Amino acid sequence: MKNIGLFRCRDNENNCPLTSCIRSIEGCRQGFASYEQARLVGVFSLQTSLENNLAMADILKQKGADTIHFVTCAFCHKDESKTWHLGKGFFEGLDELAKTITDQTGLPCVKGSAHLPNNYQVEQFNSQ
Repeated sequence: MKNIGLFRCRDNENNCPLTSCIRSIEGCRQGFASYEQARLVGVFSLQTSLENNLAMADILKQKGADTIHFVTCAFCHKDESKTWHLGKGFFEGLDELAKTITDQTGLPCVKGSAHLPNNYQVEQFNSQ
């Protein structure tokens, strides 16, 4: 059983209740397809402060998260036809943040939840 900590987009938190992300976790689909079983242990909104994001990642770890996922809209956007594409997401510098969280917490960080773009290969950051 994978215990998932989820970072969502602060800029989208008033428009998205994470329904598709939660369903993807429960069904081990999309960004969670590599897991046989998964459950959500906590959610935080991404902050502009590195220190705040690291503190929240530590809390997720304390609450039992063994993997942290970043929602797809953090690094992707959807066009007028509601098709998702890489780039122009709500959070700049996500790769660097994921690497830093992984290095500081020892938890793998994964880019992707629901709504993955076509042909997107889920990226996972592991500690060195």
